[in-house]
Amino acid sequence: MHISNERYFDDRQRHDLALRMIRHEARTCTIRMCTGLTDDRIRRLYQTYATNMPAMPLRRHRGKSPRQIAFFTRNPRIQFEASLLASMFTAFGLLEPDLRETPNPLCYGALFCDAYETHLQLSGSSGMSFEHAWFLLHLLMRNTGLGTLRCRQCGGHFLHDRTTVVKRACPGCKLKTIRRRPRRKLAERARRSRDALGLPIPPATVPAARLEA
Repeated sequence: MHISNERYFDDRQRHDLALRMIRHEARTCTIRMCTGLTDDRIRRLYQTYATNMPAMPLRRHRGKSPRQIAFFTRNPRIQFEASLLASMFTAFGLLEPDLRETPNPLCYGALFCDAYETHLQLSGSSGMSFEHAWFLLHLLMRNTGLGTLRCRQCGGHFLHDRTTVVKRACPGCKLKTIRRRPRRKLAERARRSRDALGLPIPPATVPAARLEA
């Protein structure tokens, strides 16, 4: 009876983790690697979830899993999310040597889901898919393709492609610069319009707190 109970709870954990990964649109091979379930059982779980949760449609990703390292540095936004996700992996202990050498697939898969879901809450974006996050984790575990640099402007660490030798600002600083550019362009356009019409330059506004003082 005791052995039967252990098998039941172990099977229940596998199914719960599989459903959790299905909600993140993980591929069948990734779910199989973490849960040990067969492809047939995973497909049936997909069908059951799609039948019972019609309000939350899922896409079953087919074909090869992501394998392009350049995806994580293709623009500042993705690079920022990849750097944030890497810090989540470190915070949840997914890059610890002991866990990497003797990993428990169920525990490792659950920790990965915790890190990925925390990343989604902090970033407020889903630009990094579950499969790309899984690929990023394995890149960091093998310590190949991507490395860390220290930003010269803010001092923060960020991920970068090791094939590029040019040291640039971190994606956070880049995003701040991009956000400031539209304001500068609008101010420059307003100044040119005033000059063309011969209008006087408006006086600088004084804060209300200074006037009261």
